[in-house]
Amino acid sequence: MPYATSIVIALGLIIAAYLLGSVSFAVVVSRLMGLADPRSFGSRNPGATNVLRSGNKTAAALTLLGDAAKGWLAVFAAGLVVAQQGLSPAITAACAVAVFLGHVYPVFLRFKGGKGVATALGVLLAVSPWLALATAATWLIVAYAMRYSSLAAILAAIFAPLYYLLGGNVAWVLDKSMAAAIIVISVLLVYRHQANISRLMQGKESRIGDKNKNKNKR
Repeated sequence: MPYATSIVIALGLIIAAYLLGSVSFAVVVSRLMGLADPRSFGSRNPGATNVLRSGNKTAAALTLLGDAAKGWLAVFAAGLVVAQQGLSPAITAACAVAVFLGHVYPVFLRFKGGKGVATALGVLLAVSPWLALATAATWLIVAYAMRYSSLAAILAAIFAPLYYLLGGNVAWVLDKSMAAAIIVISVLLVYRHQANISRLMQGKESRIGDKNKNKNKR
């Protein structure tokens, strides 16, 4: 395949992944279900946890599934194209970062998006179901024990690269470019939780299940 063609395909996949990531299911689901914009209450974060504060568990679940699905789809689809065209696996890794960046800095929401936890999980699921399971288990254990979604996300993000590096030679094939992508995503995810870290240290962070005091209807 000509080098120029490879570049065009790679750029197309990366841009498509970013645009897919920019679709905020928290906003879409809330509008479709007649709920308040998640950017107007609670943490003002367009994500599943904040949607849950509206009191609508179905909306929160749909948001979680949608955000995770786009992360999975971007990496899965890129992987198929890369394999079929004989391109570098680094392109798939770049798409993993791109879809995450799309969620965190979405062009459709003036670059003000969510924290990226569900989308990151979707990315990990496309890389390896076992990796996603181990990371999700970490989140669930911490969330159940401490009832802090942010703390669970931070610890899961820290452990995800370790799970990949430690298990890469056992359960799946270790890819250096994907390992780098997972590390980048993890660092960005922790960075996006700066405010949460500050509130956790001050004892002011909201716990899972805390409802929004405002009305959830538009």
